[in-house]
Amino acid sequence: MNKQETYDYLKMCGVDFEITEHPAVWNMEDVAQIAMPHPEADAKNLFVREDKTDNFYMITVRGDKRVDLKALRKAESLRPLKFASEEDLSARLGLFPGAVTPLGLLNDETRHVVLYLDEYFLQPGALIGAHPNDNTATVWLKTEDLVRILRAHGSEVRVIPIPSR
Repeated sequence: MNKQETYDYLKMCGVDFEITEHPAVWNMEDVAQIAMPHPEADAKNLFVREDKTDNFYMITVRGDKRVDLKALRKAESLRPLKFASEEDLSARLGLFPGAVTPLGLLNDETRHVVLYLDEYFLQPGALIGAHPNDNTATVWLKTEDLVRILRAHGSEVRVIPIPSR
């Protein structure tokens, strides 16, 4: 799904959302340079894989949180985690670095990528900011809506406290 197809899909699913168009952002430092309407909902997304397996995960946390991959691995009984390659990101989710987003799981035809979502985003009425499969915009939607559409798509979503360093 491209940006417009993502917007259309959200509308089709009955999701209320707000769009912030902005210059391309490649990391959280770039995001910090933009006046975002919901800074508390900024999300950082890491695309990782287990060592020596074909298991892929997206980890979504607050933009200012540093993820402790070793602690996450231990808590979830996973093999050692490493960042997935650009090729894996493109092949699995049709995304490119800088545009990693939970909405990319809608491109996962095999429903193979598991989303680990930090429980921070599931406070009552909480919003989350996610790229619409393109890093030139951010979509703000209720986290519960994001979880609902991903699960309806068949993606596994695990809401846990993501350990930080």
